[in-house]
Amino acid sequence: MNDPCCMRQQPSSYIHRKTVLQLMRFAIVGMMNTLLTLIVIYICKSVLEINPWVSNGIGYVAGFINSFIWNKLWVFNSHADVVREAIKFIVGFILCYWLQLLATWLLTEHTPLHGEEFHIIGFVFSGYGIATLLGMVVYTIANFIFNRAVTFKS
Repeated sequence: MNDPCCMRQQPSSYIHRKTVLQLMRFAIVGMMNTLLTLIVIYICKSVLEINPWVSNGIGYVAGFINSFIWNKLWVFNSHADVVREAIKFIVGFILCYWLQLLATWLLTEHTPLHGEEFHIIGFVFSGYGIATLLGMVVYTIANFIFNRAVTFKS
């Protein structure tokens, strides 16, 4: 097995294409998760009148389940042990979720977003809504880095 001909490295162009495809797929899954998470948060907060912070948690749990399935099978195409990956995914989710929650809270409570409404292109956005969207950006970046480097490391 130590035959040098069998240990050839893949060309950098292959690795680059694989990374670009992975990033594109991650972005698609991220958009699906963002939409799903926002819909669940909105339904919980506005329709069911659940506390906004509890609604936020419920929304992220829905996104978590969706994300694990799509990232494992489609983005990272992983065939490793599902339990080990699920545990790592949970750890990454918790770390990234708390980072998102902190960002959302700081933006909501300690910036001009606090208690304000913003009219953008005919839509009204609360400061909390804008902070939630910005928190999602923080979550997405941190989550991709963690999943690529730890959960689904190939």
